[in-house]
Amino acid sequence: MDNLSKEDIKKQFPQLEGPLLDDLLQESTVRSFSEGEQVIRTGQYLRSSLLLLSGLLKIYREDEEGNEFLMYYLEPGNACALSMMCSVRNEKSQIMAKAVQDSEVMLVPQHLTEQWLAKYKSWHSFVIGSYRQRFEELLLTLDSIAFKAMDERLVFYLRRHQERLGQEVRLSHQQIADDLNSSREVISRLLKKLEQQGALVLHRSFLEIKNLDIL
Repeated sequence: MDNLSKEDIKKQFPQLEGPLLDDLLQESTVRSFSEGEQVIRTGQYLRSSLLLLSGLLKIYREDEEGNEFLMYYLEPGNACALSMMCSVRNEKSQIMAKAVQDSEVMLVPQHLTEQWLAKYKSWHSFVIGSYRQRFEELLLTLDSIAFKAMDERLVFYLRRHQERLGQEVRLSHQQIADDLNSSREVISRLLKKLEQQGALVLHRSFLEIKNLDIL
């Protein structure tokens, strides 16, 4: 983001105190990522913590065969808690992040991430809150895997998409299957069933969510 100001940061992170906003403006680096561009890759050493200023990121895991599994979305005003953990511990990333939309991220150097925990109460609360929020989202994802059938997991997936990106899902059946670690055939069959139930409408290049609450 060109000419980033203190007010720009405060708009997305209103809980952070003034002097901390000044430090963020002076010490952090801002990078732009285009839709579809990879932001974090598996095995990468992270030297900075990632805060999202604008756009939307998809955080996911990838196995050795390249299969992907969606963990959660990262929205503006949020931090990637896993990037914080890896940078502090100087460990390789175990997750991947991809820009779902054109995005602007703020990168905070690792040594400052640690220093600010003691220096700024609002940063300490923000980091702890980020860990807790991501942990709760991961529990929801785990519950959907462990206790729900694929049709229920698909509805859970569509609800999350609707909350963040709206009614239109401009993803192919294969892309949805990749996110859910399933097959295109299974997802296509389940989407057709949801259409018959009136929950959505299938179009040529996208699907439109109508009413998931009827299920």
